[in-house]
Amino acid sequence: MNLSRRGLLVLAAGAVLRAEDRPKRDMLSRSVRPEDLEMPLSGFSDYLTPVEHFFVRTHVYVPNVNVAEWRLRVEGEVATPLTLTLEDVKRLPAVELVSVVECAGNGRGFYEPSVPGLQWANGAVANARWRGARLSDVLKRAGVHDSARAILFDGSDVPLLAMPDFQRSIPLKKALDANTLLAYEMNGEPLPVKHGFPLRVVAPGWASDSWVKWLTSIRVLNQEHDGFWMKSAYRHPGKPVAPGTAVPPEQMQPVTSLRVKNVIAAPLDGSQAALGAPLAIRGVAWSGDAGPVTSVEVSVDGGRNWKSAALRAGQKTQFGWRQWEFNWTPPQEAYYTILARARDAAGNTQPLDQEWNPSGYGWNVVPRVGLSVVKQVSGGSQPEDSVGATTPPSGFANACHVCHDDDVIRQQRLNRAQWDRELTKMSGWGAKITDQDRAAFLDYLFGTFGPRPRGR
Repeated sequence: MNLSRRGLLVLAAGAVLRAEDRPKRDMLSRSVRPEDLEMPLSGFSDYLTPVEHFFVRTHVYVPNVNVAEWRLRVEGEVATPLTLTLEDVKRLPAVELVSVVECAGNGRGFYEPSVPGLQWANGAVANARWRGARLSDVLKRAGVHDSARAILFDGSDVPLLAMPDFQRSIPLKKALDANTLLAYEMNGEPLPVKHGFPLRVVAPGWASDSWVKWLTSIRVLNQEHDGFWMKSAYRHPGKPVAPGTAVPPEQMQPVTSLRVKNVIAAPLDGSQAALGAPLAIRGVAWSGDAGPVTSVEVSVDGGRNWKSAALRAGQKTQFGWRQWEFNWTPPQEAYYTILARARDAAGNTQPLDQEWNPSGYGWNVVPRVGLSVVKQVSGGSQPEDSVGATTPPSGFANACHVCHDDDVIRQQRLNRAQWDRELTKMSGWGAKITDQDRAAFLDYLFGTFGPRPRGR
C-alpha cells in the first residue's frame, strides 16, 4: 500500500496519540479496577513528578479517546456555542504554569475513626508543569452571558452501572482566573492517557475533583450544578463535627482550595539512624489559593523546639510545591519524634491535630516520624498490617465485584453504621443486594473490616 508523506505523518501522529502511557513504577495500589495508584514517598524526591510516579485517581475506567473524532463543546449561557478540535485549542495563546494536583481525600487513611473511601496515605498528590490554553480565552470566544454563575465540566468517561456521571462545576470567578487552564501537555509531553488525554482542566490551588479529565463539554450555567458530584459528593462541613457523625450534604460546602501542607519524605517512620552521623531530613510543602509556601520548620524533640528548614531555591511558584531540607546530627542514642510544619503567604500553618469530617477530606496535620538513633543500624523490615480472612457470604462477589475488586473493600476500616450506609449507596448505584443478603453482607464487612485498633 502506497501512502503519501502527509498520510504517513497522520498515521505517525495517531500512533503517538494512541500510545500507552509509560508504565507506572513502585506505586501503591489502592484499587486495581478502576485503577487508583498512590505515589510512594520516594516520589517526593522529584520536583516535577514524572508520569511513572504520578498518582492515578479514577472513579470509572479510563476511556479510549480517538483524537481525530474528539471534540470540545462549549454551550449554555453563551452567545456563540463552540465545537473545537484539539488543534483549535492549541491555536489559542499557550500558557505554562507549575501546580500541585492533589486528591481531596489524600491522607484519608490517617483519620480516626476511619471514614469510607480509598485509604490514601501521603501520595495522592503530584507536581507538574502544565501547558494549555486559558479557559477564560475559550469563554471569551464563546461570549459568556451576564447570567453566568458557574462552569460545568464533563468528560468522555462512562459511569459504571447506575453511578451518576462525573460532572463538576466551578464558580465563574475561578473559571475566568488567568491561571485556570485547559491543559494538553504535562511536563513537556502530550497529556498521558490516564491523566486526561487529550484535554483536562487545570484548576491550580484547588483539589483535583475540579480538574476534570478527558474533557469533552464545557457548559456555562446560571447557577452551581445540582448533580450528585456537586450536591452530595466532595463536600466538607467547614467546621468541627463529632467524630463518626453523618452530616447531611445540604449542611456542607463544596471542596475547593487546598490547605497548607507538607510531607516528611525522609527518614522513614520507624527507621534507624546512626549516632553521630549527619542526617538529612527532607520533604515537600505546598498550599492552595492562600499563596505559596514561605517557610518550613522542623522539630526533632516532639515539638518542644523548632528550627527553620532550607527551602530549595528556584522553586517559589504560586501553586507548585517546594522541596525542603533540614540537616541534623543526632547527639545521643534515643528515640526521636521528628515534626515539620509549613506556613503559606497568608500566614496559615498546619495544625497539630486534625478536625474530623465524614468524607476524610483536607488532611493537613503536622506530619511526624519516629526515629531510633543507635550506635549501629540493623537490618529488618516493618511488618505490614493484615486484614481478616473471613470467608465472604454467598452472593457477595456477584454483588460487589461488578465495579471493583476486593482491594477497595479491604482498605476500609468502618464501623457498622458506616458499612450500612455504604451498602445503601452501592445498591443505589446498581449493586444487586437483596434484603435477604444484606444482613449477612453487613455482618461480614463489619466483622472483617471493622475499625482498626486505636493507636494504629
